[in-house]
Amino acid sequence: MSMGQPGREVKLGIIGLGGRGRGQMALLATMPDVTIAAVCDLYDDRVKLAHDHLVEHERPAPKTTLNYHDVLAMPEVEAVVIMTSWQTHIQIAVDAMRAGKIVAMEVGGAASIDECWQMVRVSEQTGLGCMLLENCCYGKEEMTLLNMVRKGLFGELVHCQGGYQHDLRSEIGKGDIRRHYRLGNFMRRNGELYPTHELGPIAKYLDLNRGNRMVSLVSMASKARGQTAWLKENRAGDPLCDVTFNQGDIVTTMIRCANGETILLTHDCTLPRPYSRGGRIQGTRGIWQEDNRGIYIDGRSPVDESYWTHQWESDAAYMDEYCHPLWTEYEAFGRRGGHGGMDYLVLRGFIESIQQGKPFPIDVYDTAAWMAITALSEESIAMGSLPVPVPDFTDGKWMSPRAHHEGPYALDW
Repeated sequence: MSMGQPGREVKLGIIGLGGRGRGQMALLATMPDVTIAAVCDLYDDRVKLAHDHLVEHERPAPKTTLNYHDVLAMPEVEAVVIMTSWQTHIQIAVDAMRAGKIVAMEVGGAASIDECWQMVRVSEQTGLGCMLLENCCYGKEEMTLLNMVRKGLFGELVHCQGGYQHDLRSEIGKGDIRRHYRLGNFMRRNGELYPTHELGPIAKYLDLNRGNRMVSLVSMASKARGQTAWLKENRAGDPLCDVTFNQGDIVTTMIRCANGETILLTHDCTLPRPYSRGGRIQGTRGIWQEDNRGIYIDGRSPVDESYWTHQWESDAAYMDEYCHPLWTEYEAFGRRGGHGGMDYLVLRGFIESIQQGKPFPIDVYDTAAWMAITALSEESIAMGSLPVPVPDFTDGKWMSPRAHHEGPYALDW
């Protein structure tokens, strides 16, 4: 394992320097084998903040630009990390691969199925990889659960659930002030806007795109009331209070897989609530649920035989017993970066794949399939919650073994 052992230098261009973009850039800049060669954003002040951060931390001064095409034209830039607004991710990725650059993208949903196909086709034509930086795939909990699944603790999986359940009323409601793109999406769209935090780990549990795939989905949206109520309370008299929000407060999406499993996704960002990704894994031998930190394993967990009542256990001992080997070594190395350390791991998975010439642990087919859920859910809701087919972006390659990432960052076993 190469954790803590730098590889060859990788020169990156960073496109998109909002709060998330600058934070991830700063984390990448701590890696001795990474050089930030160029930084780009539409706003001068963000570019200056990024440039100054690197200089203040004694890293080489990057080239700066307000036009991402300038970054794509720089021969010294080997790969780009795209952290712009959701609706621009794929177009920039497509342009980058056409310009000969390897791509990593921050998460978000696709605007259309056509752009997902463009991304896949250009990656296939150029031979360049495109990795979604879905950090939740590298969370300690998610990787431990992946280890449990692979070891057969839950038996054959039947159903999984997850959600992006995060009170974002303030972030959305101040989007015009903070120049944050969520506001426009919540005003004009209605669907599963942010599917990949929950779907990414589930996709790996269920071997999606490798022996299994999503075949159809149905989405339903509730009425939209939460954001307007927040605005009237916190920005009284502002014109935004009179805006009609399209995005339902609760969006539920049910997905059926080729091998018969079902997946339930929940998007819940405009009502008061504590944060949760609402995880649940259920199979023929047991169940795990995030919100009660509970687990039940047939033949191992307690049963009150007088009433034949199955008893929840705390998942704490299981999390220790089945801790993923990557996390065991990572904690010895020392956690770093945001979101409990998972940010660092997903970025290292990208960098080390480039250095070693390995397929990305989250490849272009995963990226397209997970991002497509947003556009598909919008279509289903718009048609009165009719089922819609999920495209097979692999063109049948999911049915046969194919090259995949091997090594400590592997998510497909």
